[in-house]
Amino acid sequence: MATPGHSLRRRLVGPPLLYAISVFASLGVFLFGYDQGVMSGVITGPYFRKFFNDPTALEVGTMVAVLEIGAFVTSLAAGRIGDSLGRRGTLFVGAIVFALGGAIQTLTPGFWVMVVGRIIAGSGVGLLSTIVPIYQSEISPPNHRGALACMEFTVNIFGYASSVWIDYFCSFYESDLAWRVPLSFQCIIGAILAAGSLAMPESPRWLIDHDKDAEGMRVIADLHGGDPEDLVARSEFQEIKERVLFDRENGDARTYATMWKRYKRRVLLAMSSQAFAQLNGINVISYYAPRVFEEAGWVGRDAILMTGVNAIIYLLSTLPTWYLVDRWGRRIILLTGAIVMGVALAMTGWWMYIDVPQTARSVVVCVIVFNAAFGYSWGPIPWLYPPEIMPLSVRAKGVSLSTATNWAFNFLVGEMTPYLQEVIQWRLYPMHGFFCACSFVVVYFLYPETMGVPLEEMDAVFGEEELEERLEDEESERASLFSHRSRRSRHSLTTNNNPSRPGLLQRLLGRSEHQPSYEPIRDGDE
Repeated sequence: MATPGHSLRRRLVGPPLLYAISVFASLGVFLFGYDQGVMSGVITGPYFRKFFNDPTALEVGTMVAVLEIGAFVTSLAAGRIGDSLGRRGTLFVGAIVFALGGAIQTLTPGFWVMVVGRIIAGSGVGLLSTIVPIYQSEISPPNHRGALACMEFTVNIFGYASSVWIDYFCSFYESDLAWRVPLSFQCIIGAILAAGSLAMPESPRWLIDHDKDAEGMRVIADLHGGDPEDLVARSEFQEIKERVLFDRENGDARTYATMWKRYKRRVLLAMSSQAFAQLNGINVISYYAPRVFEEAGWVGRDAILMTGVNAIIYLLSTLPTWYLVDRWGRRIILLTGAIVMGVALAMTGWWMYIDVPQTARSVVVCVIVFNAAFGYSWGPIPWLYPPEIMPLSVRAKGVSLSTATNWAFNFLVGEMTPYLQEVIQWRLYPMHGFFCACSFVVVYFLYPETMGVPLEEMDAVFGEEELEERLEDEESERASLFSHRSRRSRHSLTTNNNPSRPGLLQRLLGRSEHQPSYEPIRDGDE
């Protein structure tokens, strides 16, 4: 009897299958985007505050940030879970756990039950936030991998924007429904994702890595149009299989210790990208935007309305990156985003410091500019970069560490923000602007460009010469059959295209005489 996944693949092949998988998997990031927005609105509502006996700033911070504790724990465990259950099975479990946590929050009788519900929902978020980027990267072609990951982030922000507007409309309820109804939507969306995950194909790389070659080849063929004899599909299968065998032959033990020993630089870069995504200040705005606007002079429901306007612009700002990420590359987007975000945060603090009649509107403008810059840059790229740079044998574990870093710093920022808003006030925003400057320096000097590089060939970017030479030799033997794939994935792998000292633009793009340049194939290339 045909399985749901097999039925789906019979109906959809090629780009329609790829986009369908991407959209549905993105419900996983929709869920934690929704959670960020829904809590930012309900915690300021009068019925929420009355129900919880006018909670203190630290109690509010705990209710918001405790979700990150559950997310931190399960994101660490997600590496092993993702390797054992598979990417699709982990999606299913994460969605069920999140829906359960949402139900507990919706029906909570008091503070501590709410905290428990938040921790359980966070456990689901930890699994989903780790496995969705891995799953997305493993099914995406190298020349469109960045765009698909950025589309995934757009769905995350759509979840955030949706929750803010649901908060606004539910604020007209004159009862506890004003906050229970928004929280209840988490259960519905989680149930939809759990059901849909059963109809999605498993990651072909996970299947091949677990010696399920026939199933892996079938998924690859479906992603390339459905023909099992397609030369590009067979070449991709062969490349993945050879990498798996190479790792086994060279004793690539799948432990955290081995990963740290062999791929320390990659792990640190992956973790730093997620750390800066939080230290750069986004959750000061995402979780506490109504409070920020209240500080600036907007009161009550008007603060939620301004948050909703900000969320729409935030959502729209994620769209240009769909086009730019596979044309400009990852580095230039991160660098320009850090500059704009830092300036916007500094100006936010300055307007609050001088406290003049124009402060309210000016703070709204600064926050909107900051959110737009983050949505274009440090929002999507740190979810794309870690699964790109980690090798298949330890990808789930490496991404689990980077995602755990995200939730650890997410918790730190979420817990401390209400307290710091009261204690250091306007100085909070330039403080996060300083971290934006730090992120610029780290990316400029340490982050290599990964645009257009197939996952199995990322070793060349990091200068691992032995494997690079092996892959070069193997490709030469297959060049007559798969020449257009070779041009796409390994263009100028060992040729020094720029013997002179790199200029500023080349440094921004991450290209120098020590690093090969990869060019993604464009639509219509032969």
